[in-house]
Amino acid sequence: MSKLFHENKSIFLQIKERIEDQIVDGDLKEHDQIPSTTQMVQFYKVNHITISKGINLLVEEGIIYKKRGVGMFVAKGARDKLLNSRKDAFSVQYVLPMIQEADKLGLSEEEIVSAIKKVKECNDDES
Repeated sequence: MSKLFHENKSIFLQIKERIEDQIVDGDLKEHDQIPSTTQMVQFYKVNHITISKGINLLVEEGIIYKKRGVGMFVAKGARDKLLNSRKDAFSVQYVLPMIQEADKLGLSEEEIVSAIKKVKECNDDES
């Protein structure tokens, strides 16, 4: 396995997420061409099928589209679609477990908000 990837998630999903990150960060904009499968195979040193699997998920989700014989491009509205999807996932992946743990600890809503603000301030100071 390439050292570019961690072992707790499938490589094709990590490749998919890296392309998504580039779109969310604005490095890839609507109708920009994404790197070819061959370029990604050479860069990531993984199997062609692995790359295609990640790419096909993005095509199925309407994040990228293919132009036959030309390449693959970022779809119109892809960034907004990804942001909305990630915001929905944020609540489930991060907020819900935090609230469940806070309930176990008997923390009030105000104490939770205070803890979040404190951590955010520390993080902002380090940036």
